[in-house]
Formats: sequence, C-alpha cells, structure tokens
Amino acid sequence: MLALAVRNLVKTYPNGVQALRGVDLEVPEGDFFALLGPNGAGKTTLIGIVTSLVTKTSGTVEVFGSSIDTALEQAKAHVGVVPQEININYWDSVYNIVTTQAGFYGMTPRQARERAEACLEQLQLWDRRRDSGRELSGGMKRRLMIARALMHQPRLLILDEPTAGVDIEIRRSMWEFLREINAAGTTIILTTHYLEEAENLCRHVAIIDHGQIVERDDMASVLRKLHAETFVLNLREAISTAPVLSGYSVERVHDHEIEVEVTKDQDLNEVFAGLSAAGLHVVSMRNKSNRLEELFLRLTAREPAE
Repeated sequence: MLALAVRNLVKTYPNGVQALRGVDLEVPEGDFFALLGPNGAGKTTLIGIVTSLVTKTSGTVEVFGSSIDTALEQAKAHVGVVPQEININYWDSVYNIVTTQAGFYGMTPRQARERAEACLEQLQLWDRRRDSGRELSGGMKRRLMIARALMHQPRLLILDEPTAGVDIEIRRSMWEFLREINAAGTTIILTTHYLEEAENLCRHVAIIDHGQIVERDDMASVLRKLHAETFVLNLREAISTAPVLSGYSVERVHDHEIEVEVTKDQDLNEVFAGLSAAGLHVVSMRNKSNRLEELFLRLTAREPAE
C-alpha cells in the first residue's frame, strides 16, 4: 500500500503564484522518504495540502487510501506533523502539551496518560514532564514536538526541518530514534536542508523545484546520477599556483590545498599520479560537499521563478 499518493497536484494562490505545477508523488508504506528543495520550491505548500492546512487548486491526495476530498478526517488521523516553527504553548507543562494533543483524537484520559509516558520516555523528556515549555532548550522543544505528533500513533509522520538549530549530539540521537520508529513500521517523510541527514536516513528521495518534481528515485540510484564530484586535497608541499593536471579542473584554495573536479569517466588514481609526477604529495582528501548536496545544487541551479 502507498502511504501517500499525490496525483497532478496544482496550487495557484490568489496573487497568481503557482506554487505546485502538477506534482505526482508516491511514498510507499514503511518508507523513510526525503522531500528536498530550495526555499520557495513548493515543499511547504505540498505538506500543507496533505495536512489540510492549505486548499489545493486541483489534483488528488490520498493518505493510506483515504482521499482528503472524501475522507478527510480518516486521512488526517493517519498523519502526525512536526512543523518547522516551534509552536508549543510555552506556559503549559510538557505533560499537558502532549495530553492535550491526545484529546484532539478522542483518546480517553487513561489512554492519554499511557501514551504520554511512552512518548516522553522515548524522547527522553519524562523527567521534564512538569516543566513548562519555556524552560526547555531548543533541542528539547524539538523533541517535545515529535512526542506530541506521535501521541495518536500516526502511520505517517511528516517532519519539516526537525533538527534545525539543534546541536550535533541531539541531532544524532534524534536520527537513531527516527530509525527505530521507522523500523517499527511508521512511514516518515523528512524535509531538511541538512542534506547529509537525508542521505544517511532516507531510502527514497524526491527533489522539488519551482513547483515540480525534478528528481525522484531510490537514494542509491539518485546518487549514481551525479556526473562529477569535487574533492578537496591537502598537500604536504606549499604551492603558489594550481598544478596542471591534463583533463581535470584544478583550483588552488590556499598554499596547501586544492580542489579537483572528477567526472564519472575519470579516475582518482590519475590525479594522484599526476600530482606525484609534479612532486606533490596528498596527505588527506575529502568531498567538498556530500554527494546528495552536490546533485541537489546541480539540479536546482537555475533562475528563480517570478
């Protein structure tokens, strides 16, 4: 079954801006799916339509087979949403924030208590259950929003920039938690500007730009489409100009560092051989950006829409 099926989705705002231009998208049940795109590409509009916060112009959306046109309440019951902006009640307690959410889905007080303890324990917030929202750190607020979204045990969890502004340690712990709930059966759609996050977590990816899907495939296949990668090489010897390597684009960054662009048809061993022939030795090497980021930049490097 498909967790999400979007067909020919169009959204035109009253000011004439066409945010979505016939989007088709399928997310299989149980998937960990990345929805990527630059600012203004249409991600937020798409999520808004799926969660009934934005009215579509035309097209169809189904969540686990329930149409948002004919079975909206059933479709919404399948979905948990963690928005990009922190929108908790800062003056309420952590416990009340999540149990109030349970009430929106018709859960009994006993069910709400049990789910609150389970979700807050999972997100390492149970010890802070009596604290108010304003007493939490930024990372804790993010985790609280995830706990709130999971209260009604949604089959589809949509995460919009869930790790924005949190430190590396918290981000890694959230990665592990998301992997666990995905392995337990929850379908996850992730939007993020940390593209290494998407590459590490997600099995499928769609890239949206100017309201259209410009790439959609499993993550491994998408990465294989990258025609060229840029490598940063640190040299033992100091250089004043970029070395010449036949067939390669080389740029000097500073005295001991160069950038070399290598296409799929070229061989890194030839780069090392050429540098050795020039009396230069490589002491370390890294990608200038991760592979998904490089592909993303190439696919979305065009003039912005008016």
